[in-house]
Amino acid sequence: MDLNALRVFVEIVDSGNMSAAARKLQTTRSNVSYRLRLLEESLGVQLLRRTTRQLEPTHIGAGLYEHGRNILREAAAASALVSSAGRSLQGHVRLSVPTGLGHILLSELLIQFKRDNPDISLDVIFDNRVSNLVSEGIDIAVRVVSTPPDAVVAIKLAEVEWVVCATPDYLAKAGIPGKVRDLSEHAVICSAAIGQRLRVSSNLGGQFERVELDPGVRSENFLFLKAAVVGGLGIGVLPHYAIRDEIAAGTVTRILGDHKISVFGSKLYLLTMPSRYQTMATKVLIDFLKRSLSDG
Repeated sequence: MDLNALRVFVEIVDSGNMSAAARKLQTTRSNVSYRLRLLEESLGVQLLRRTTRQLEPTHIGAGLYEHGRNILREAAAASALVSSAGRSLQGHVRLSVPTGLGHILLSELLIQFKRDNPDISLDVIFDNRVSNLVSEGIDIAVRVVSTPPDAVVAIKLAEVEWVVCATPDYLAKAGIPGKVRDLSEHAVICSAAIGQRLRVSSNLGGQFERVELDPGVRSENFLFLKAAVVGGLGIGVLPHYAIRDEIAAGTVTRILGDHKISVFGSKLYLLTMPSRYQTMATKVLIDFLKRSLSDG
């Protein structure tokens, strides 16, 4: 069987349509359609059927897809083994990371990874969306979410600790909230979806409390949010990794520290596609991120 035709078929199933597969394969839709037709004619069976929204594999197509992705994965691994013989590890990895975690923590780790693996090229996208990894051509995504999407392989790396904090000057003027619901009386700084209220939950000794807030400053850029908190604009609800240095230095004071705070994302996950055949470079980066980010 022609491996190129098999690769086209697998990409069509992964992408759900020929246009997305063509973009991933960097070719034309007509070429993808032609390759599929030749594969079906050579096998004498229909592999895909069109639904109202996308292309789906037939019963035989589903079986071929499962075998095909394993064949392609093994072929890619064999190719990487041969090409890397006697040389440093080579390859290309497209990685998507959240903006806050990416700038504050992952940038330094990825720079170190690149130093250790100079012949691996990294394409790093800073994005908070839990997007379609196939259509975006993403090999690995790191995301802070409560529940990962069903269509991906999700590896939990760590719990994300959220903290409530403000400058001593702000608290001296505006007062210190004693409960989570008291935050509604303060200027709040947090990441939140535009047009939606922020839902903050807390657990204090088994007693649960939940409040909806309308942040006075909101952004997906946690460096900006941190600057707003340090600038005394209000009370921040931020992940601990974003503000830990300022808390340690006393520039910012942590409040409601006995509460377990939960916002919209409480876990750090590494996401990959189940059908994506991973190169050796991708596997090495995955192992590096698991070692570096896992809390055990």
